[in-house]
Amino acid sequence: MKIRPIEEKDNTAVYQLIRAVLKSEHLDIPGTAYFDENLKQLSHFYATHQPADYFVIENEAGEIVGGAGFAPISTGICELQKLYIDQNYRKKGLSKLLMNQVLSAAKKDYQAIYLETHHDLKSALMLYERYGFEQRLAPLPESEHATMDVWMIKNLT
Repeated sequence: MKIRPIEEKDNTAVYQLIRAVLKSEHLDIPGTAYFDENLKQLSHFYATHQPADYFVIENEAGEIVGGAGFAPISTGICELQKLYIDQNYRKKGLSKLLMNQVLSAAKKDYQAIYLETHHDLKSALMLYERYGFEQRLAPLPESEHATMDVWMIKNLT
């Protein structure tokens, strides 16, 4: 497995991965990343919303099997975005690899990292809690995903 920053050549594979995972979780509905305008061109989005980055994991065959990123959402706060792992590669520690990469990169420019998720995503919630994210009572005002009903934040300093 190889973790690296997203490249333009990865856009289609990441788009398909994210949509497949959301569909499998029955979250292929408005108010989720499934309908994000920038989803087809993630490499461009992260290149133009600095400081930001998106990382992908390739398997031995060079196929994208996971990804996660961060981008600014508010002053001093970035958002953990689009952490998805292909169903066939779950429970192998890939989410932890991505989380470590994102947190390490994000703390260079931000004091905190925020995320939005859904209460049905139990494995994701457990991961975030293990990493010290704490639940908020409401989303940040800049929030874009109305269907997400769990909001969390972690201090990076």
